[in-house]
Amino acid sequence: QVQLVESGGGLVQAGDSLRLSCAASGRTFSWYAMAWFRQAPGLAREFVAGITLGAGSTYYTDSVKGRFTISRDNAKRTMYLQMNSLKPEDTAVYYCAASGQDMGAYGLTIPLGYPYWGQGTQVTVSS
Repeated sequence: QVQLVESGGGLVQAGDSLRLSCAASGRTFSWYAMAWFRQAPGLAREFVAGITLGAGSTYYTDSVKGRFTISRDNAKRTMYLQMNSLKPEDTAVYYCAASGQDMGAYGLTIPLGYPYWGQGTQVTVSS
């Protein structure tokens, strides 16, 4: 059984930082990529950042480039999202996701490509 558990969310002020973690358990050896998505109330789930577990290639949506950093520790089977200079528009539930398929750079950004999801962690940024 595969399980992803996020942690690290919270309520912060604009300009603050948070680090999200996603701990994986179960049959993770064949995974190809992991990613962070977020969903604000009334909006669709959107891609935030992704990383391939072999080469460590990283991808970001434009709105977080230069502020967020995705990383992974394969030995700990944990993925991280360091979020700096947070803005109120970053407020959302953040989800981690994993896939064993090579989806390419564009496919990495599509939620439907990920069969495994965490339960989400709330990030709220006040102005």
